[in-house]
Amino acid sequence: MVKPYSRPADDEPAWWCVVSSDQILVTEDNDLPFGCLQDMSFPDLNDYTTVFIGELRERSCYLVVADYLDDSFADGSFQSLRALLDTQDLEKFALAGRARQFSDFLSTHRFCGRCGTRMQAVDWELAMHCHQCQHRCYPRVSPCVIVAITRGDRILLAQGKRHKEGMYSILAGFVEAGESLEQALEREVHEEAGITVKNIQYQLSQPWPFPHSLMMGFTAEWAAGDLHIDPHELVTGDWFAFDQLPTIPPHGTIARTLIEKAIGKDSQ
Repeated sequence: MVKPYSRPADDEPAWWCVVSSDQILVTEDNDLPFGCLQDMSFPDLNDYTTVFIGELRERSCYLVVADYLDDSFADGSFQSLRALLDTQDLEKFALAGRARQFSDFLSTHRFCGRCGTRMQAVDWELAMHCHQCQHRCYPRVSPCVIVAITRGDRILLAQGKRHKEGMYSILAGFVEAGESLEQALEREVHEEAGITVKNIQYQLSQPWPFPHSLMMGFTAEWAAGDLHIDPHELVTGDWFAFDQLPTIPPHGTIARTLIEKAIGKDSQ
């Protein structure tokens, strides 16, 4: 087992996830930096937290936690994680998302939430431990439901307040304490669209590092009710014919996959 805080050898070819706040270092062609540490234009990593986070294509992957937009890293520029999503290389996007979530975890768990003592990194797993009260924390995962709802030959799409202008997607929301996934789905759909659904079917899941969600995807059918779009969460929403869709999320997103499953394009 590789300890998470073990230092990479200078001549070890590796993938590098240099994370600064909510951005990651990417090369000019929107790729993750790859190479031996001795060949990278990196500063001395003794001054940075470096964490082994797994392997990609039989090569080690390391997270480097950088200061905000640290210009000491000259192998690229800091970009949103979505820059990797746009390349449709889902393995690298998942790796970068994992790095982003670990970086966020380390930065938000420097002190114990129970007694306020400074926490220490556990050297054999990705966790932070308080030696004063023995409280231990692990990277947070927030469960979310996301659902593609059809009504005959139409699908419900809505524009969220945080979506790109003109972008429509399907409904989603966080699971609350004490809820099953199905209960959370029914509640979110009713709150955001004013309708009830039937024939709820689980399809797939996707880690979504904005900042630490696990999206669990479903399809469902309209059961009853007229649309009443929640103005606090959504800009607009409507039923769209399968062959007349507006701009929808890109390939590689769970939303796009669910839309294509719902309208019957996933096997084409």
